[in-house]
Amino acid sequence: MMDGSTQTHPVILTTCPYCGTGCGVAVTVKADKVEVAGDTLHPTNYGRLCVKGAALGETMLPKGRLLYPARREADGFKRVSWDSALDQVASGFQRIIDQHGPGSVAWYVSGQLLTEDYYVANKLVKGFIGSANIDTNSRLCMSSAVAGHKRAFGEDIVPVSYEDLELADLVVLVGSNTAWCHPILFQRLVKARERRPEMKLVVIDPRRTATSEMADLHLPIRPGTDVWLFNGLMSFLHQHGVVDTAFTDGHTSGLARAMAIADNTAGDLRSVAAQCKLQESVLAEFYRLFARTAKVVTAFSMGVNQSSSGTDKVNAIINCHLLTGRIGKPGAGPFSITGQPNAMGGREVGGLSNMLAAHLDLDAPAHRELVQSFWQSPAIADKPGLKAVDLFDAIDSGQIKAVWIMATNPVVSLPDADKVKRALAKCELVVVSDVMANTDTTAYAHVLLPAQGWGEKDGTVTNSERCISRQRAFLPAAGEARPDWWALSEVARRWGYGAQFPYQSADEIFDEHARLTAFGNADDASPRYLNLSGLIGLGKTAYDALQPIRWPVAAAPAAVFADGRYYTPDRRARFVPTTPQMPGQRLDDDYPLVLNTGRVRDHWHTMTRTGLAPRLATHVSEPFVDLHPQDALLCGVREHELARVSSAHGSCVVRVRLSGEMPRKSVFVPIHWNAQFASDARVGALVNPVVDPVSGEPEFKHTPARVEPFLVAWHGFALNRDGESGDSSREGDLKSLTADAAWWTRITGDGYTRHELAGRRSDASWASRARAMLGASEDADWLEYEDSTANIYRAALIVGGRIEACLFISPRPDLPSRAWLSSLFAKDQLEVADRIGLLVGEPLARGDDAGATVCSCYGVGRKTIEAAVRGGCATPAELGAKLKCGTNCGSCVPELKGIISELRAQALAKA
Repeated sequence: MMDGSTQTHPVILTTCPYCGTGCGVAVTVKADKVEVAGDTLHPTNYGRLCVKGAALGETMLPKGRLLYPARREADGFKRVSWDSALDQVASGFQRIIDQHGPGSVAWYVSGQLLTEDYYVANKLVKGFIGSANIDTNSRLCMSSAVAGHKRAFGEDIVPVSYEDLELADLVVLVGSNTAWCHPILFQRLVKARERRPEMKLVVIDPRRTATSEMADLHLPIRPGTDVWLFNGLMSFLHQHGVVDTAFTDGHTSGLARAMAIADNTAGDLRSVAAQCKLQESVLAEFYRLFARTAKVVTAFSMGVNQSSSGTDKVNAIINCHLLTGRIGKPGAGPFSITGQPNAMGGREVGGLSNMLAAHLDLDAPAHRELVQSFWQSPAIADKPGLKAVDLFDAIDSGQIKAVWIMATNPVVSLPDADKVKRALAKCELVVVSDVMANTDTTAYAHVLLPAQGWGEKDGTVTNSERCISRQRAFLPAAGEARPDWWALSEVARRWGYGAQFPYQSADEIFDEHARLTAFGNADDASPRYLNLSGLIGLGKTAYDALQPIRWPVAAAPAAVFADGRYYTPDRRARFVPTTPQMPGQRLDDDYPLVLNTGRVRDHWHTMTRTGLAPRLATHVSEPFVDLHPQDALLCGVREHELARVSSAHGSCVVRVRLSGEMPRKSVFVPIHWNAQFASDARVGALVNPVVDPVSGEPEFKHTPARVEPFLVAWHGFALNRDGESGDSSREGDLKSLTADAAWWTRITGDGYTRHELAGRRSDASWASRARAMLGASEDADWLEYEDSTANIYRAALIVGGRIEACLFISPRPDLPSRAWLSSLFAKDQLEVADRIGLLVGEPLARGDDAGATVCSCYGVGRKTIEAAVRGGCATPAELGAKLKCGTNCGSCVPELKGIISELRAQALAKA
């Protein structure tokens, strides 16, 4: 690629750091920016990127980075050297271990670590401290799938590839808003259906989501009843003779007992429909479709896993595939769609507290001996460690006295998150490795360690289909940031284990990981499907050039389960009896609604990365609660106004949305907002800490809650231009504004920062306060309108002919268009019409307001789309041809269909 006519910039191929889809990314670094495109040769995405991946270049900012090690002192954090910080970490952990034993310390790591980081962390803790108190935030998203796989297959094996999704004649998506959460994977499905219109898509989800809008059949299941549904399917298949007897007799065990429980609990179609709150005809249609279709993939995600019975839900799904022999064949099988970028890589190296590396079992003496022998370690953990929720409970109780948190933000993401805050506040030693200086969790650290971020790290990740890809560095490390594996190894050396942690580069760690997967991996010893023997001895050059490859990588790899052999002691797959049960926490008069949590389209986890990208802030810019209109009426809340959502554990304040997606008695709040981006929106504080008894995965989808009005006297918003460094030039002034607000949220704009505000003080002092808040001098070019009787106020600061800041206040939430006002910040000089528009609160010219963003990839607003529909565009394809919307990641296509349908209905009503 050329920047001008003389300089060629190399293209670096790497992997997207967001969801478990694992898309390949092509990066070009230029003097003034990082350009990101899809890797056209990567077998996951073939050049496509969702909007989050496409906007990665916007997140490569120095703003807010943790650049140097720091130590907490009485007056705040003080910069220290790496040696000083690591000495404090090593001596602090060693002192606590000496006084209280290995079980008194813990690590909490992340699916955002590279496999090499994960490997070193687990080796250090399990093999050299001798404790398994190392767990990962992947516990929160996919541990039920791991447990289900191990119960059924004997090993954590995902038996489906992305190609199988395209080869299937029926794809069933369970508890997965794939269109938003895994857009590229969903687009592969959409393209496959375009090639083969006979291919069917069934979506099972309580909500009417973007994914369900694309389905042939949507089952809006009652939350928590998945086991009834799939037990019912198993019983239906058995009753109608849809059983692969040769397969079940020759390759499985436990069918009789599992079948008896399915028949007993869900053998009657009518009772299953009643329990799941589904129309009997719709349920029967799904069962018949599954029965008559040989090539079926059932893909499931957080809606299945994040449950107090998540493991049983997984096994209920697997049972249906085992019964019909629809596994180990092209286009058929159960498929866990992973949430995090390297959750699978973490599983390979024993990332969970109840696992050993290389898919070896912590509770098997022979496996422990094998790993200890390979590591030449002085100890080996001999019992499972604390799972995530229990781990922080142990910190709260004082059992755990030191914790090292790496690449995650548990004060936002864990259930009962206020308890996590209290636990960390009284913990004797908290070490946090992160790329950002200010997160909800770094605030509780005693030692901060600057980690390398995406674009600086070097290593591997594994996606949902077991495909290993390289994540390559293309930027120098910011400040003194270092790899996480390096910091861990430095602590190991301080403890005298330098010989066992000699790593100088990531390829050396990967080679050791590959060798361990092959060590003792034979049919007569400890056979595992995970085998990377074909990648041993790559050396740095071959490692750097490693192409995406799906494991196992052995001398004679076979398709997963194609030979009908599994990894249980008798090499048979196990049917697991699953007894249906509703979530333990029931609704009552105080908490009459079911709180469900999850992601929105354009944000990721706790927003420490996506919150920096203007393109990602425009589609859903505020935290919200979505509920059924009738429930809103009963709760006394109205759309666009504020509401407090509460549970027995905590509360948050968010904007009310009535999207029409929610069933009665259910509400949805997104997981992303943290204390840096909103005053009171950590939904984790509400989530009940009940966990699945097998997997330890929390119940994020079913917390009893209530919704009530959050009354305010005024609503408002302020926009202020960013300084040359990217920081808001008036951040200090706006802090005084947010200090007066009862509620606020912050949105990153393109060259500006926006604050949405609401307050309870009703006074007429805006004119006297606004100049100070926006940093305007007395002789500044200042536009102002005030109606003190109606409590309406508008002001704008103009510097050198361009808008520098503005403030709008009203007693109602229907304030002027943010999209229009945002567009004014792109102008070098305001026109007379713009100045008048600022005073009257709306653009004077029709078409100046594009409306709220629908297509983030190309920045296409709703009003622009509506105009095109009224001008004759009747399909998303026609809109794409005219405006480009929907032609990249496609995740806005359901919304485009909705706009077309809405305008068509309005036109018919008028006719």
